[in-house]
Amino acid sequence: MIQSKPAMEGKDIYLPEPAKLLKVEPLTRQEAFFEFTLLSGRDLGHLPGQFVELSVPGIGEAPISVSSSPTVRGYFEMVIRRAGNVTTALHRMEPGSILGVRGPFGTHFPVDTVMKGKDVLFICGGIGLVPVRSAIQYVLHHRADYGRVMIVIGTKTPADRLFAEEMEKWRKHKQVTLLETVDRRDETWTGAEGVITRLLPLVQVDPPKTIAVICGPPIMYKFVVVELIKMKVPDESIFLSFERHMKCGVGKCGHCQINGIYVCQDGPVFNFTDVREVEEAI
Repeated sequence: MIQSKPAMEGKDIYLPEPAKLLKVEPLTRQEAFFEFTLLSGRDLGHLPGQFVELSVPGIGEAPISVSSSPTVRGYFEMVIRRAGNVTTALHRMEPGSILGVRGPFGTHFPVDTVMKGKDVLFICGGIGLVPVRSAIQYVLHHRADYGRVMIVIGTKTPADRLFAEEMEKWRKHKQVTLLETVDRRDETWTGAEGVITRLLPLVQVDPPKTIAVICGPPIMYKFVVVELIKMKVPDESIFLSFERHMKCGVGKCGHCQINGIYVCQDGPVFNFTDVREVEEAI
């Protein structure tokens, strides 16, 4: 049984903390890169896979995953897709703007527990790379604590790729295997074309030693999990992020509820054994 955890011990979970926008840069037609710092001077204190609620005065708030590793000090990074009133307002902000932050909330990828000493297979579809990037950075910052690192990324088109320059650094890393595909190529793309599951048979894993981390569009999960089972990766070694299914962040609105699970509190990161029998989860 999944047990709910307190969102922020010792803090008022409803009270936003002021933060300053340090940097904003466009990445794609819909997504932009943001860098924030808390005005208190403290670090955010998140773990990879967690999220915060960003609030814009007079407009509202939205749950956004943290994209930087907690090993980065003094600021934190996010990639935000322009999709509604709050995110549109965020895209219009300029460096120096003040907004509110609640969090961090939720469960995290187990980088500090069961992933240690294991090979790690990261599988990211589209904007699912955003929260997983935090875990990838954490693992690379503590490289000696882990086995092989394998990163598989799928994107709709070359123009939708995120962190392209950083991915090239991962590709050149001697201790990282990176495979990438796009659903639809253009004249600039010379790599693989097709859905992300086409890449998984190319990954050589040692099943008992492998932890798989998955984040992407909901339709992707079922097919990726099927491939991992074919590869004999144990169910308990598969972790999924349902970071898209959230709103208030504290289990009050019910927006993220899947049967008896509240994604914002019981997740967003789940072990596959906890959700494999839950209808609508996968």
